[in-house]
Amino acid sequence: MMVEGELLIGGRAMRGNNGTVHATDAASGERMAPAFGGAGMQELDEACRLAWGAFDAYRETAPEQRAAFLERIAENILALGDALIERCMRESGLPRARLEGERGRTVGQLRLFSSVVRAGDFLDVRIDPAQPDRKPLPRSDLRLRQVALGPVAVFGASNFPLAFSVAGGDTAAALAAGCPVVVKAHSAHPGTSEMVGRAVQRAVRECGMPEGTFSLLFDAGREIGQALVADPRIKAVGFTGSRAGGTALMRIAAARPEPIPVYAEMSSINPVVLFPHALAARGVQIAQGFVSSLVLGAGQFCTNPGLVLAVDGQDLDRFIAAASEALAQAPAATMLTPGIRDAYQAGVAALGSHDTVKLEARGKDGGATQARAALFSTDAASFRRERGLREEVFGAASLVVRCANLADMQDLLESMEGQLTAAIHIDDADHADARRMLPTLERRAGRILVNGFGTGVEVSHAMVHGGPYPATSDGRSTSVGSMAIQRFLRPVCYQDLPAALLPPALQPDNPMQVTRLVDGVVVPA
Repeated sequence: MMVEGELLIGGRAMRGNNGTVHATDAASGERMAPAFGGAGMQELDEACRLAWGAFDAYRETAPEQRAAFLERIAENILALGDALIERCMRESGLPRARLEGERGRTVGQLRLFSSVVRAGDFLDVRIDPAQPDRKPLPRSDLRLRQVALGPVAVFGASNFPLAFSVAGGDTAAALAAGCPVVVKAHSAHPGTSEMVGRAVQRAVRECGMPEGTFSLLFDAGREIGQALVADPRIKAVGFTGSRAGGTALMRIAAARPEPIPVYAEMSSINPVVLFPHALAARGVQIAQGFVSSLVLGAGQFCTNPGLVLAVDGQDLDRFIAAASEALAQAPAATMLTPGIRDAYQAGVAALGSHDTVKLEARGKDGGATQARAALFSTDAASFRRERGLREEVFGAASLVVRCANLADMQDLLESMEGQLTAAIHIDDADHADARRMLPTLERRAGRILVNGFGTGVEVSHAMVHGGPYPATSDGRSTSVGSMAIQRFLRPVCYQDLPAALLPPALQPDNPMQVTRLVDGVVVPA
């Protein structure tokens, strides 16, 4: 498939004339062809007009039809073949194996949501039959289902050009819920975005979906992305990126005459807590696994282990020595964009500028577009006092904090911001101490891991990729896993509607064959 540099507005492809976006070869820093025309307000208006026009028809598509549509998107992405991987490698600097795995995850997400739609449980059907003879007052017939919110704006992420981008988790969940999607592509991988966007656009046509079910916009600045969130026809936003970017969109959404939810995944340092017995028994082994997780993908994962907490002493010294030895052998890695690399270098320099912070190790040096991993250490008092030590450094950098005891570790965790993940390393003898710390971890993280690291997110029914602010803008939700569909739904109750007017899921004979809660009792399909 040729990359044309075009916007995809409903069923059409067109050249934008509001500035240009250029892809950059991540390894060489050279500009790539073609130039992508940025959308203007006219193209934005048309995309939102089509999305709003498609909404009522698309949200009532039959489950089988919508599930087949999601599966067709997956098939069309796979049909792009090696051309997609090669373009994505150049634009992102990510290796082939990583991107092939990410493509599999993207396809897997779409197929997971197709199964969710077919099952129908996401509708959460509840029926309280009328009780006309109830005393002292009769009860009306009450029936509830979940309905789609409306058109959703999705912002592509820099670090996952497939799984969190044009057809990634936010798009898959929104389409599964019955919401048309308008994607604002990330400027770091416009060619990849267009290729995937055309695969989605083709699926819309092949499956007979309304034209405005999907559109793809490029933005040469910030104007179009901001205007997209402000457009009254957009009813929710999915975003993965920086805290500054996410909070900016949240402010725009909150300032609208009709505020809308922004589901933003933003900032997390993902603490790793080393309990004493595990550290004494397996410190070297844990250190090696920690470094492997730290440098994975040049550290450009939102679940990168950016903080380690442990009780000070010889066992921690051995852990740091082993981690330093492993890190010193880590090759420099190409980062996603020059801007991301510059931000990483600045973050590493800021960490090292603190008088109480010690540089423990650096990875191997590399080329102009590459970055070296870094490991630092400090004491608990400094970490408690210096707020800058708690800020995320997006890349392969981490800070070890020497704590006086377990109570000191727990106190630091209590004082921290919300996190996507918290990993604890324990042996059997640590269980009692871990049990006391679990309530703190539950308050601070969306996912708690034992004897592992947060990098690597399973796309499944029980996964949570979210957490208290600023890990996400709304810690009650997840952006990965089947529960993500709930972000784009809201409940509607129908009181005393005649059977002929009821939606199929609520009709007495249950033609959709979905599980329902009838008068408080679960009734299988």
